[in-house]
Amino acid sequence: MEAALLQPELAAKIADLYGRMEQAYDLVARQLDFTCQGCPDNCCDSYFLHHTHVEWAYLWAGLMALDPARRQEIENRAAKYAAACAAALARGERPQVMCPLNEAGRCSLYLHRLMICRMHGVPSSLTFPNGKVQKFPGCFRCQEIVGDRQAVPTVERASLFRELVALEQELLGEQQGQRPKVKKSIAEMILAGPPRL
Repeated sequence: MEAALLQPELAAKIADLYGRMEQAYDLVARQLDFTCQGCPDNCCDSYFLHHTHVEWAYLWAGLMALDPARRQEIENRAAKYAAACAAALARGERPQVMCPLNEAGRCSLYLHRLMICRMHGVPSSLTFPNGKVQKFPGCFRCQEIVGDRQAVPTVERASLFRELVALEQELLGEQQGQRPKVKKSIAEMILAGPPRL
């Protein structure tokens, strides 16, 4: 198996999808007059697991564009992150460790950040094919802004997820359903190298 390097056409498709995610997020943020400016917290210390080979490969496209010394610094931080998370999980705690891509409070691979990193913050919902709806209230600061409002604008994630799944299928091709499922933190994706397909 070889490392999965994204073809330019597929990389362009995920960049376009990510751009539309950002637009959907920004629309809801504007409607709520919500911004991260001045927030005492940093969402980059939230423990997120990611589930697609295509996002993993796109993350690595961003890492490969960095000079080797900078990439090594990120890999070193990823190793510390993974150890700290493993220790917290062993204690039965949800990890709260700063993402290894965070530098001075900002994502060092901002254009390559993954879907959950883009969607976290504002209220959103996910409507399943059976009609069931899962709601996400947004971060604590957004929840304070929303308060007890009855009508709250949200980002509907379903169509965005479907597009991401289609890109995953395009990347995996005939290997769809044969590859182990992805369930990794960004640090684990960094330490594992690009996905091997």
